[in-house]
Amino acid sequence: MSSIVPTIAELMADCTRSAVHLEMRDHYGVAAEADDFRTWLETGRLDIDPGSSDWAPWVDLVTHAVARGVAVRRARIVSEPVSDYIRYEHASTSVNVHAGEQVRWLPRRRASDIALPGNDFWLFDDRVVRWGHFSGDGAMVGHEISEDPAAAKLCAEAFDAVWVRAIPHDQYQIR
Repeated sequence: MSSIVPTIAELMADCTRSAVHLEMRDHYGVAAEADDFRTWLETGRLDIDPGSSDWAPWVDLVTHAVARGVAVRRARIVSEPVSDYIRYEHASTSVNVHAGEQVRWLPRRRASDIALPGNDFWLFDDRVVRWGHFSGDGAMVGHEISEDPAAAKLCAEAFDAVWVRAIPHDQYQIR
């Protein structure tokens, strides 16, 4: 594992075919989202403007990658009934889709027989893994990069197995 961890933007810029992201937590305590999440819980208001200052960098990144022919896919494994945080994510996923991401949701009970890595990850071109490490309360604690072929193979197989079973965003009904 390398100690130098490129950003998602750097990895996406080098990507030529595919960028897949598997999320497996029911809550993320990401500091940058804390105020937005709290506002959504209290008022139901949510920024889903692709051109807003919060979303525009991501939308531009994904839009440019997709325009270059990169398939950008995101799958989320979720417990049901879903947590408030997953409701919040689901409510804002329209922006990801607008940018060109394909997003699917897999109820956790349907993932029981899938061999999954221990951490969330991004996988670029089936070769570079960017692990995401979170604390027990969902706070981001760091990232690692791996180009180990066995790790990349595990992630590719896990993602593909999840993707086949998962429900497209526009069809997934929150419970």
